[in-house]
Amino acid sequence: MLVQDVMRFPVITVEPGVTLEEAYRLLLEKGIRHLPVMEEGRLVGIITDRDIRLATSHPNPKGPCPGCTQVGEVMTREVVTAHPLDPVEEAARVMRERKIGSLPVLEDGALVGIVTGIDLLDALLKLTRVTEPSGRLEVRLPDRVGELFRLTGFLAKRGVNIHSLLSYPEEEAFVRAVVRVNTLETHLLAEDLRREGFEVLWPPRKPW
Repeated sequence: MLVQDVMRFPVITVEPGVTLEEAYRLLLEKGIRHLPVMEEGRLVGIITDRDIRLATSHPNPKGPCPGCTQVGEVMTREVVTAHPLDPVEEAARVMRERKIGSLPVLEDGALVGIVTGIDLLDALLKLTRVTEPSGRLEVRLPDRVGELFRLTGFLAKRGVNIHSLLSYPEEEAFVRAVVRVNTLETHLLAEDLRREGFEVLWPPRKPW
């Protein structure tokens, strides 16, 4: 999944000369938290609802003046951006490392979209297909060639269709596989997996 698959467009923007009061009103009206700042068709900054609140708070030495302070005085000028063809996991990594809540999306210098933390959560839901009727399995596997193949082959032999499969390193020499499958009878499937020698973490064994 790429950024272009989850980004929002067209993008609501402001110009540097807009007052903080006007920008905040726009944020409230549109139900958004981030406003790219454009000047003559070029991205020159970004401002958030948090930036506005901090700039107009009483601890600010310049004093609160939402009606006379302009966006250009408060906006972040060094904007971190994404490209439409960036993978969504790369966008998530950048946002996490930079501790930012959005990435304006540029293509050939033009603003073509914006991706936010909510959009990345939506991407996670799509990738895992968790909103569709399905069951969940979680299996600890040795971190070696062929283990995922062994797991998926086992499910295929039983006619179980995989909706999604995610894996991540857990400890040295192990990975954890989270699988969503087209059956709700996961307890029975889990017992079959255990009999085959797999270490199933979810669903847990039923108390008898």
